[in-house]
Amino acid sequence: MTLVAFEGVAVGTVMPAVGLDLDGIGLYAWAFNAYVVASLVGMVVAGTWSDRIGPRIPLLSGMAIFAVGAIAAGLAPSMWVLISARGIQGLGGGAMIVAMYVFIARAFDERLRPRAFSLLSAAWVVPSLIGPLIAGWLTEITTWRTVFWLVPVVLLLPLVLLRGVLGKFDGGTGETGPSERSRQAIITAVGLTAVMTGLVSPSLPLAASAVIVTVGLVALVWGARRLLPGGALRLARGLPTTVVMRGILAAAFFSAESFAPLALVEQRGVSIVVAGLLLSVASVGWLVGSLLQGRLPGDADRSSTVRMGALIVAVSIATLPLCLMPAFPPLIASVSMFVGSVGMGLCFPSIAVQTLRLSRVDEQGANSSSLQISDAILTAVGLGVAGAIHAAAVVAGGATPGTYDLIWWLGAGLAFAGAVAAPRMRPAPLPV
Repeated sequence: MTLVAFEGVAVGTVMPAVGLDLDGIGLYAWAFNAYVVASLVGMVVAGTWSDRIGPRIPLLSGMAIFAVGAIAAGLAPSMWVLISARGIQGLGGGAMIVAMYVFIARAFDERLRPRAFSLLSAAWVVPSLIGPLIAGWLTEITTWRTVFWLVPVVLLLPLVLLRGVLGKFDGGTGETGPSERSRQAIITAVGLTAVMTGLVSPSLPLAASAVIVTVGLVALVWGARRLLPGGALRLARGLPTTVVMRGILAAAFFSAESFAPLALVEQRGVSIVVAGLLLSVASVGWLVGSLLQGRLPGDADRSSTVRMGALIVAVSIATLPLCLMPAFPPLIASVSMFVGSVGMGLCFPSIAVQTLRLSRVDEQGANSSSLQISDAILTAVGLGVAGAIHAAAVVAGGATPGTYDLIWWLGAGLAFAGAVAAPRMRPAPLPV
């Protein structure tokens, strides 16, 4: 997780420089979307694989694929090549995250899982504090490509540390998982890609964009219905809503966060290093929220905690437009992101704990995969909508403060909707 954290915050820091260097500001959202969409396939395959043979091989395979994608991204001669490389990284990253969730489920009993997920959040702290500084510094004295080339080097440390632990909690049912689930993942990923293409390609005729988005949505809904727990799309009580809540909050927060550094660089003239510090502050808030939820009993219902966290996220995103007003210093955005990250730190581990709490042992891999799939699908759609708004503004002559304000207000509204839906995470009472 430290590796994923370092790569994530570092890429978020250097993306404004990447977009300018490769003449791809109009494709800015695709650098994030490609990762998210491809991770969907990695998550499904890793979830099925982990239940069948254990999480060790999926984790190691994911790490290797992640490193290959990072090297390719560092060599990218154009924005589209970089986007493809980010997709390769997404395959590996999705596999790694699901495998780690299965390891946690096997290594910790229900009582200790909240603390385990707090430790997982803590793995983001050091990389998130130093990642933006290192990434910004390397970009300014060498090139943004160095940031990607560092990933395989950082990969060596977890390989050494986990060498004696991976086999201890390995092993699966030995049963062959249904290949149908993998096929549905591919259909869903294709649908997501079509939706993104229609949304983030303002050069396409309006009629063509509408057709592409419509076809993509049909494929997306068709696949998602089979990858998520039954009743997820209608927010059925218990596990279905718990899984969807992960996606709702991820879409709201990450679509807002992804455009914050670019907004500060473009609209307020801050440096890449300073804009990257925004992500550093966010990581500390996430840890604070995660530690707070770690004090709750592992067998307790988490719907109220998630509701409170979602409300905090909504308020924090709604205040982000202040950072683009001349009357306020640009780094007031750090306050907004810190508060929002506290809310996310309350929500994400709590959602994971609730998911494992409502899962049978033989479903932990599949349900952990569904959790990540919900995250990937809704984050990609959220980034797609935000990217469409930004791309349209670029074509019309350039993004303005109003462009980013609209992106952030939509994110705040989505987080508020999540707060309204959170009580449905609680399973329906059994009939007497």
